[in-house]
Amino acid sequence: MNVTYKPLLPETQQPIIIIGASGIVKDAHLPAYNMAGFQVYGITNRTISKAQEMAQKFDILYVFDTVADAVKHAPKNAVYDITVLPDQYIEILEQLPDGSAVLIQKPMGNDYKQAKAIVEVCERKNLVAGINFQLRFASFVSAARNMIDQGLIGDLYDLEFKVTVKTPWELFPVIKQHPRLEILFHSVHYIDCIRSFLGNPKRVMARTWKHPEKDLSSCRSTIILDYGDTLSVKINTNHDHDFGTQNQESYIKWEGTKGAIKAKMGLLMNYPDGLPDAFEYVIIEEGKEPEWKMLNLEGSWFPEAFIGTMSNLMRFKEGSDEVLHASVQDVLDTMKVVEACYTSNNNGGVQLTELN
Repeated sequence: MNVTYKPLLPETQQPIIIIGASGIVKDAHLPAYNMAGFQVYGITNRTISKAQEMAQKFDILYVFDTVADAVKHAPKNAVYDITVLPDQYIEILEQLPDGSAVLIQKPMGNDYKQAKAIVEVCERKNLVAGINFQLRFASFVSAARNMIDQGLIGDLYDLEFKVTVKTPWELFPVIKQHPRLEILFHSVHYIDCIRSFLGNPKRVMARTWKHPEKDLSSCRSTIILDYGDTLSVKINTNHDHDFGTQNQESYIKWEGTKGAIKAKMGLLMNYPDGLPDAFEYVIIEEGKEPEWKMLNLEGSWFPEAFIGTMSNLMRFKEGSDEVLHASVQDVLDTMKVVEACYTSNNNGGVQLTELN
């Protein structure tokens, strides 16, 4: 069986300017770009010492004091990599040269209204703009997509994301107190990934919960995406499973009329150290008992999938790729689904007192 899952790299050198110097830049962006051989030309950050530290560790050529300074000294074919929080996106995008290529950290805004404003700026300035939804490019997702595109597991009728882990939110102090924590900053990955396979759902049903002893807006969610009467699509997350790793779960499962695929997302288990990924599949053969098999894949979600998002942006900019897969226009629908989740959480459900 031939399964293609590694991203194609750009054919031209496009130097990267990173705007922001957070932990995700150190742990994922820069290691991924080193692996791919991308040139990181410069970096800037509000706290300049963090940018200087990052530049020293990863041999980045230039540290710029401000975004305006970075733009002034950037090469003409530079790609901008925005890695700050959503409230700063528009201010930064307005400073970029018209027609620039830019990769923006997820989520695309704090809500759907802000997401639409971000798209407006990108379109007005003719920016080639994508959102960094790397899960679309994780090796296990790309392998599953290739198998499904080949028809190996038939017609999909069930797609499930299940996460039961202990997430140390204290590692993310900037977002920890956000009023829309779980769905906007975590399950948004799964919503976007589902959309990349199935397009937009007809409707959404969702509920997100707090923990009785934690000062968090939400840390567990159940989301049902309605794609009709035969295709079941659901997301179940529990970030409060603080009982050791024995019964932690973190997987995506695709079931079809001819077979199934189950991908373990090891990164989320025993975080931040993580556990190994695993990719299993079964294809029904007439007259034989179902037999699950393992497929060994190279790379994982962090940091390798970050190669995919940046490569796709660069290849689209140079004309090698026909589609910018996580364009701001496409991701606007991801944000619309997120907004629908919160609307359902606040207003959904039928109270028993309403029934006679």
